[in-house]
Amino acid sequence: MPESEQPPKPGFKTTEFWISLAAVIVGSVVASGVIPADSVWERIVGLAVAGLAALGYTGARLTLKKQ
Repeated sequence: MPESEQPPKPGFKTTEFWISLAAVIVGSVVASGVIPADSVWERIVGLAVAGLAALGYTGARLTLKKQ
């Protein structure tokens, strides 16, 4: 069976999931203040990183499942 005809792997078994999860965790920890930030902008960037990583992963999985 060609690779394109195989069903996609479950999300938690993909490298993209684990990289996105790490980005969300680090961004959330910085945004929450657990890791001290020198300015409010560092917290905003942490929040943006967490949100964009989650959205990027979700978009990638939706695209894969539509194929």
